Amino acid sequence: MKILLINGSPRANGCIGRALKEIAETLKDDGVESEMIHIGNKDIRGCIACMSCAKNKKCVFDDAVNEVAEKFKEADGMVIGSPVYYGSANATAVAFLDRLFFSTPFDKSWKVGAAVASARIGGTTATFDELNKYFTISGMPVASGQYWNAVHGYSAEDVEKDKEGLQQMRTLAHNMAFMVKCIALGKEKYGYPEREEFVRTNFIE
Repeated sequence: MKILLINGSPRANGCIGRALKEIAETLKDDGVESEMIHIGNKDIRGCIACMSCAKNKKCVFDDAVNEVAEKFKEADGMVIGSPVYYGSANATAVAFLDRLFFSTPFDKSWKVGAAVASARIGGTTATFDELNKYFTISGMPVASGQYWNAVHGYSAEDVEKDKEGLQQMRTLAHNMAFMVKCIALGKEKYGYPEREEFVRTNFIE
C-alpha cells in the first residue's frame, strides 16, 4: 500500500513539509509506504481547456502533472498539502490538481484522499475545504483526523511548537492507514459497490 504526499509549498522544508513528514513517519509505523513529491516550486501552469487529454489520456503540458499521474494511478491514496495564500490554496497547487484530476482517465474512486493546510494565523479551513473538493468529486473517501487538518506557524520551527497540529497529522495518518487497509479487505471480500451509469443533468437545453 502506498500514499502520495504532495507538497504544494514553494519551500520543501517549510511548514507543509514538516506536517507531511509527521504523516510519513506515522504511516510507516502503521505499515503503509509513502512517497513525498514536491511540486510547489515547479513551473506548473493552469488548464487551458484544450481537451487534448480526452484524446491522448494525458495533459498536453508534459510536466510534473504527467509524472505524478502515473504514480497516482497505482497509489492507494493522496495527501495534498498547501500553505494559505490570501485565504485559499497556493495557485501552483491548484493548477497542479486541476490538471491532474481533469486529464487522468483512470477511476479514482476508493483511493483515499486528505488535505493539509498551514497558515500563520487564519485561512486554513477555507483552504482545507478547497482542496478536499478534488477528492469528493472523484468518488474518493476523505480521511479525517480529530479536527481540521492544519498546522500553524511561519516556519518549520514554529510548527514544532504546534503540538496539537502535529498530533492532528499523526491522527490523520493513523486514520488514513486504517482506511486503505479496510478498503483493500472490503474489496477482497465484498467487491466494490455497484455503480449506475452516470446521468448528467443539463440546466440549459
